[in-house]
Amino acid sequence: MAKIGYARVSTKDQKLDHQIDILKSFGCDRIFSEKASGRKVKRTELDNCLDYLRDGDTLVITKLDRLGRTTKQLIELSQYLDEQDIDLHIIDMQINTKDPMGKMFFTMMSAFAELEANLLSERTKRGLSSARARGRKGGRPQISDDKKKMIYSLYSSKEYTGQEICEMTGVSRTTIYNVIKENKHRLND
Repeated sequence: MAKIGYARVSTKDQKLDHQIDILKSFGCDRIFSEKASGRKVKRTELDNCLDYLRDGDTLVITKLDRLGRTTKQLIELSQYLDEQDIDLHIIDMQINTKDPMGKMFFTMMSAFAELEANLLSERTKRGLSSARARGRKGGRPQISDDKKKMIYSLYSSKEYTGQEICEMTGVSRTTIYNVIKENKHRLND
């Protein structure tokens, strides 16, 4: 039953020293640290930390936002830890999911996350409805037929890579492959 620490800063200019010192003084047996945005879903060292943790271990962080920036991320992570029988200790808030108050804290966060998701969905639906009433459609604007022809011509010449075609036409690689697929379907029909 080990205490495993996780430290994170968002930018390369920031230092991890303060968090690591706190985690060491808290008695962490091992500390995983990284410089990555908290909004990123996939963080290499967090994933390594989660893989390292075992039943009965405690994940220790200095502040809640070190673990994630969105309520959804935090709730999903909390549920994962609970399913794996791993406790979470947040030092600055003195919250530990071993005790009932800590579990209640995450339960309340779940309720807020669900409310937040529902409100966002409601606002999005209202916005789309309002835009449709004004004759606008959602989504990205379509690219012109001339640009589609250019993309297909460049691709068919086999002289350029996908990246080069992206740079020449100013569209994403996904758009290029969609145009190619669309042309192949048209030719096969």
